[in-house]
Amino acid sequence: MKKGKILLFLLALAFATGAKAQQQPQPTLEFVMELRVKIDKPFSVGRTPHGQRTVIPILGGTFEGPLLKGEILSGGADYQMSDELTHRTEIEAIYCIRTDDGVNIHIRNAGLITMGEGGAYFFTTPHFEAPHGSKYEFLNNAIFVCRPGNSTMEYLSLLVWKVK
Repeated sequence: MKKGKILLFLLALAFATGAKAQQQPQPTLEFVMELRVKIDKPFSVGRTPHGQRTVIPILGGTFEGPLLKGEILSGGADYQMSDELTHRTEIEAIYCIRTDDGVNIHIRNAGLITMGEGGAYFFTTPHFEAPHGSKYEFLNNAIFVCRPGNSTMEYLSLLVWKVK
């Protein structure tokens, strides 16, 4: 554990010193996929020590992007923790997808929804677990951002980008 912390510190130090010599480029986004998630009726767990807990079951759906497409598997859910006083909702969706060539990928998508005078702020950061050696392994080694797309009564649209 101590060696890991030292290595992390040395990497951060090397990056910081290198950044002085050469300015790092601004991040850009690369579109990865649109998820069209079918959801069931939300149900409330009630007020907990952390806030109002709501669960939204995931029934299934589809996803498609330039490098992958397939189905969203049923059995996952979006777990939301709301605070009515601050108009703030923390979200954490946990579910799996299956690519059209049969590869299962686990997703944990956590983020934040806030309501303000300018409207809603809604962003999440999906974390993927794809099998080693698969053509989807790139999902394990990058940061992704997600926000809602054009949803319908049939599905919730979520757009995912890779931060480059």
